[in-house]
Amino acid sequence: MLDPSADEIRDWGNSVIELMTDYLGELRDRSVYRHMSSRRIRGRLDPALPTKGINFDELLKVFREAIIPFSRQNAHPRMFGYVQSPGTAIGAFADLLVSTLNANLTIWRSAPAPVELERLTIDWIRQILGFNAGAGGLFVSGGSMANLIGIAMARQTKNDSLGRLRIYASNEGHFSVAKAAALLGIGRENLRNVAVDERFRIRLDDLVAKITADLEAGFVPFCVVANAGTVNTGAVDPLAEIRKVADRFQLWMHVDGSYGAFAMLAESAKKVSAGMEQSDSIALDPHKWLYLPVDVGCVIYRNPEIARAAFGYEAEYTRMFGEEADEAFVCWDYGPELSRRFRALKVWMLLKGVGLDFLGEAIESNLACARHLESLVRASDDFEMVAPVELSIFCFRYLPVQLRNKSPEAIDAFNERLLVALQRDGSSYLSNATLNGRFALRGCVLNYRTTLHDMEILLNDLRRVAKSLPTSA
Repeated sequence: MLDPSADEIRDWGNSVIELMTDYLGELRDRSVYRHMSSRRIRGRLDPALPTKGINFDELLKVFREAIIPFSRQNAHPRMFGYVQSPGTAIGAFADLLVSTLNANLTIWRSAPAPVELERLTIDWIRQILGFNAGAGGLFVSGGSMANLIGIAMARQTKNDSLGRLRIYASNEGHFSVAKAAALLGIGRENLRNVAVDERFRIRLDDLVAKITADLEAGFVPFCVVANAGTVNTGAVDPLAEIRKVADRFQLWMHVDGSYGAFAMLAESAKKVSAGMEQSDSIALDPHKWLYLPVDVGCVIYRNPEIARAAFGYEAEYTRMFGEEADEAFVCWDYGPELSRRFRALKVWMLLKGVGLDFLGEAIESNLACARHLESLVRASDDFEMVAPVELSIFCFRYLPVQLRNKSPEAIDAFNERLLVALQRDGSSYLSNATLNGRFALRGCVLNYRTTLHDMEILLNDLRRVAKSLPTSA
């Protein structure tokens, strides 16, 4: 098994491709989610520590019978929970090739072609965003790591020995920003939550007021984190105006575009890009709106030398010599990781194989699906929107006539029960959000398989499931 013959590898590959083809071909007919328990799953797995190996067909049988059925089907066209990519066949093949080559992108000489491919693909993303020609970046595990890198770079620009740094982010921002503040020693208590407006976008007046108050109190403001698509509602902060505030107070501007930045590939979402190219750093997730399988996040920054100042480290066992400038490139000088998977290959294969035009059309279709759901809800007499649709996230709730005379708490409780029942039903899958103190059903269209009809099925699924629930607990 460790060193199979060419024929064995070919047989294994054929079996895997057959399984993959069957799985994707039957995807729409599967339940998105299957109610289960930890004990049921463990009961299908042999818990004994293996001392003798089994053949590949038996391993694949376990995957087919115990792993696939008891997983959430993230590629299903009505998997609307969270910000979940369906993955792509081309991305899956890229991951297989990456694991076959097993390159470790630490420095140029450790993986010359993979490093060059990453640098090329990063430059393509730089061009998509409209960043300056000298900008750089890295592929990382995801948006959380990209946000940490951006905030670490921001800290590098401020000399503060008293530990009085302050960072500013909307209260709709992702929790990874708070985690980054804690991990970097800034402290969660020094993350200032800025109020949002009725569209859940950061309020500039509150941002300025908090920065001014902190300066008067002796704190050191150093970074503002703007959102290009919040996780709750998909709200896009006024990026160009935030840049002006950042310039006024000499702050680093980091944009969390993990969800929404690539929406700019769709014609109707070009407004998302306004001001994004003026940021100092930006987090993106190709494993979201480029539809790729996890994990592949990305950070782009305007000035690579600030990244090098934040992350560069020299040790004798890593000293570079005898190389020209390009061939002496050291990846770990620009981010926290030493060992790095060849994540760029699937991004390169997708962009090269599919093209930006087709990706833009797919994203446009996702946006249209969310807008269609919003129009259906507004035209109905048993649902209501809780937030406006900005990109492809939609927040709404079930509110039939028999619930309208109930208290807000009772309506919240019913929608909570409805969400659980919908997830267990398996035909459609939603997640949740709390907006203005009220519970909301939340969905996100991030799948090239999703159609307008799927949005209609979702509402009908909710109506059908709701009939089995009492209006009071």
